[in-house]
Amino acid sequence: GLFGVPELSCPEGFQEAQDKALQESEQLVQKACSTPPGPETVMIFDQLSDGLCRVADLADFVKIAHPDFAFREAAEEACRNIGTVVEKLNTDVELCQSLRRLLADETVMSSLDPETRRVAELFMFDFEISGIHLDEEKRKKAVNLNVRILDLCNEFLTASHLPNKIDKHVLPEHIRYNFTAEGNYLQVAGLHADCPDDLVREAAYKIFLYPNAEQLSRLEELLASRNSLAQLVGYDTFAHRALQGTMARNPGIRHVWKEMLRNQMHYVRTQKDFEMMTKMKMKLNPQNSKLMPWDHPYYSGVLRAERYNIDPGLYCPFFSLGACMEGLNSLFSQLLGISLYAEQTRRGEVWSEDVRKLAVVHETEGLLGYIYCDFFQRPDKPHQDCHFTVRGGRRKENGEYQLPIVVLMLSLPHSTRGAPTLLSPGMMENLFHEMGHAMHSMLGRTRYQHVTGTRCPTDFAEVPSILMEYFANDYRVVNQFARHYKTGQPLPKNMVSRLCESKKVCAAADMQLQVFYAALDQIYHGKHPLKKSTTEILKETQEKVYGLPYVPNTAWQLRFSHLVGYGAKYYSYLMSRAVASMVWKQCFAQDPFDRAMGERYRREMLAHGGGKEPILMVQGMLQKSPSVEDFVDALVSDLDQDFKTFIMDS
Repeated sequence: GLFGVPELSCPEGFQEAQDKALQESEQLVQKACSTPPGPETVMIFDQLSDGLCRVADLADFVKIAHPDFAFREAAEEACRNIGTVVEKLNTDVELCQSLRRLLADETVMSSLDPETRRVAELFMFDFEISGIHLDEEKRKKAVNLNVRILDLCNEFLTASHLPNKIDKHVLPEHIRYNFTAEGNYLQVAGLHADCPDDLVREAAYKIFLYPNAEQLSRLEELLASRNSLAQLVGYDTFAHRALQGTMARNPGIRHVWKEMLRNQMHYVRTQKDFEMMTKMKMKLNPQNSKLMPWDHPYYSGVLRAERYNIDPGLYCPFFSLGACMEGLNSLFSQLLGISLYAEQTRRGEVWSEDVRKLAVVHETEGLLGYIYCDFFQRPDKPHQDCHFTVRGGRRKENGEYQLPIVVLMLSLPHSTRGAPTLLSPGMMENLFHEMGHAMHSMLGRTRYQHVTGTRCPTDFAEVPSILMEYFANDYRVVNQFARHYKTGQPLPKNMVSRLCESKKVCAAADMQLQVFYAALDQIYHGKHPLKKSTTEILKETQEKVYGLPYVPNTAWQLRFSHLVGYGAKYYSYLMSRAVASMVWKQCFAQDPFDRAMGERYRREMLAHGGGKEPILMVQGMLQKSPSVEDFVDALVSDLDQDFKTFIMDS
């Protein structure tokens, strides 16, 4: 069966696994309600969570990645059914009372260890955001709002990727071939950001981002419903609810953006980036030199290529998949005492014959868990790099540890007869990034699965993965594994330096774009009713924060799919990058293989999963409490150029 689960040898097995989990959950609910307040209450709640998550998390992965439609459909159904049960449990008054009795008993609470206390509080938070403290009528309203929000999210997400159609005669004949023809219409399915023709990019931008009335009303209803739900359960805004328990709550996320916008060095660099792009546009297209939003991705790429001659084809031969995996193995071994071993899979355990199973083994602690590597492209497989928790780790009732199981999904090309799978520098960095999540899952060995590994606030969850990008861009690390697959020649140091420096070209403007997205997300999820339409807010924020002009009759926010999964949390990427930058500079920049620092990193940051306040983990690692200025400086100082590389290249 899939992942070694016997029931899942066929699609119908999902029904069996689901029925079994629901039966167990009923027994555990009864047990929780009849158990006197104590640590056992938290353990029962975690067992309940684990039983449901073991089916739901596995189904969450299978529904998007399994090549067999019948498996995907069965998994989708299981997700929906388990989700409905979770909604009901989150509004089960008797179940909540059993937890409330524990939290109200000061004597028992003071005897609990910090992790158990935090997990109890997190379970109560789940009840509260579902409106458990409300009267029956309001509780029903909260459940209905949750269901409606879920539907709106799915509808918005689907529509955000749909192409727009236009009569082909509207576009000049010489650019029509760039778009898919459908009778008398052309389909525009994206922004064509890398196309060298300015007119193609402009047309794609204006057509793809043309406002759709249905999607607009969907977004407005989604934002209003989220706000209603947040206020119903006691928060001023949805943003207040979303930031509960995150790092951003402490330094105050809005202060970070204000400081970022006020930072003179960052402002000067951003303006300089826009000037360089404008000059490049003037050079290549003298008739129309005004820099527009559709120009930014293209001309920043042109500047990178011109200044540093970064041709991915020159790098790929040094980054074979085997070499990159050896590099990760070597790094984890030196830093954390961990090795990765390929394991034989049993029949029916994997969903595609090219999936590989790795055992993660510590030099003294033994087996820590399993990583299934679903690395290669195949038809109908989503083109996204991601990490899935299939089973969380936890201490079982018999004292044994339930080993975590995760999947890493990439979209790498297959090997050919003449060459192994070769990775571009971006693919190599993504592999390191996703492995950072996997190590967090393996080493976040908490007592409770509710807070295991990456089950932590969003703005902390990306720290371990972004930190791995710093290792992937350090010559001392890369030099250990980057070898030409034919000659065995190591990757020259100046090529690594140039690659790292090329990423800093127009990086201030790129970061400003991220600040704009994060600010827009916060405004949308702030005080309601919104003072203006979502498009007017977009225009105002874009011109104030980003700097490039808003284009009339466009509505970029309707393609902002992150509003679904990262509602009021888009800032997390920049916040995590700031923390990762501080950790790298202070702890690993001097020696990326420092075992003592690796152990401190495991002890202070990875080991707790979500079982400790994220800001306390950061303080433990940095041995100080970072200020708002520290967060901003960390982001801005990453843009500093290495003068030596710049001069040598010039």
